[in-house]
Amino acid sequence: MRIKDWTWAFLGLLALAVRFLAGQYPEATDQFYSRTFFPCIRNLVDLSLGKLPFPTVYVFLVLILGFSWISFRGFFRLVGWRHRAGYALQATSNGLGALVFFFLVLWGFNYQRTPIFQQLNLQPKPLNLQQLTSEMEYTQRMASMDRGRISQDTLALTELMEYSPLEDLVRATMQENLEVLGLNFTGRPRTKQFPPEGFMRRMGILGIYFPFTGESYLDPSLHALEKPFTIAHEMAHSYGVTDEGEANFIAWVVCTKAEEPLLRYAAHLLLLRYQLRGYYGMDPDGALCWMETLPKGIIQDLISIRESAEAYPPIWLAFSRKSNDLFLKSQGVKAGIKSYQQLPMLAAAWRKRINQKN
Repeated sequence: MRIKDWTWAFLGLLALAVRFLAGQYPEATDQFYSRTFFPCIRNLVDLSLGKLPFPTVYVFLVLILGFSWISFRGFFRLVGWRHRAGYALQATSNGLGALVFFFLVLWGFNYQRTPIFQQLNLQPKPLNLQQLTSEMEYTQRMASMDRGRISQDTLALTELMEYSPLEDLVRATMQENLEVLGLNFTGRPRTKQFPPEGFMRRMGILGIYFPFTGESYLDPSLHALEKPFTIAHEMAHSYGVTDEGEANFIAWVVCTKAEEPLLRYAAHLLLLRYQLRGYYGMDPDGALCWMETLPKGIIQDLISIRESAEAYPPIWLAFSRKSNDLFLKSQGVKAGIKSYQQLPMLAAAWRKRINQKN
């Protein structure tokens, strides 16, 4: 066989070799890829695929099906098991090589950059029960104030803003407030809704960034109070942030700095949910007692979010979590899916830093 017949397989291996080197030099990766090359990709995607009104992952799937059909036709045209085996090996190697190459070049090398919390010189530490209680009380106060600015009614907030203006609002808020974190990302990333409603949630996914199209997607069935933070989280990924904990942290900081109380309340409520989980893990009875002291409006919102999630129970939750955990760890995120739970520590470290400056 000619060398060029294995082009994509070799490019995939080359990309993996570069990935290894990038991991040895995170500062150089940050400078040359994350802050120089990747922003060009970000802007190119935003000026092309980002203009389309539908999720371009559908286009990607059509292309994959098309290439698969061509490969199968070529396979069955051959005579003899040796020719077919050689062709299958070549086609599979090239297909996997192409996926690896484009994943890393279009976004994946960001996994090897210097972690955002290190760039910010944050030192998150596990919170003891006393510290967590103090953080929760502060989060509750902030959430109560912002909820009061949205509505004085204690009924659950379920219909707040249409999706398109909400997406635009979150994007504009991120662009205005990323400098607070010392970050300077460019582009107008899209976070599109991915129909059919409930499909992603049944797969155990609320939102996802898809590097091959440069877009992120979320399930249309998400609760109205979950969408603002999820959009911000996925847009953080779109800007090259790979760690789930860091994406949560950036979304939280940006949303809490927003002028719109809906974004601030959504961020405080999400943080409060993470904090409650941590509290429950340390003191289940105390957590239940503490929840009874929450304002009625916040309790109704938490119940409404839970009922929204229960309407679309995940089919393969264990498989989804395990596969996501393995993927994150394979990309150098040592905490795996536990990185999602780092928000209370990162938020506490950020608040401490802000208080020290003031």
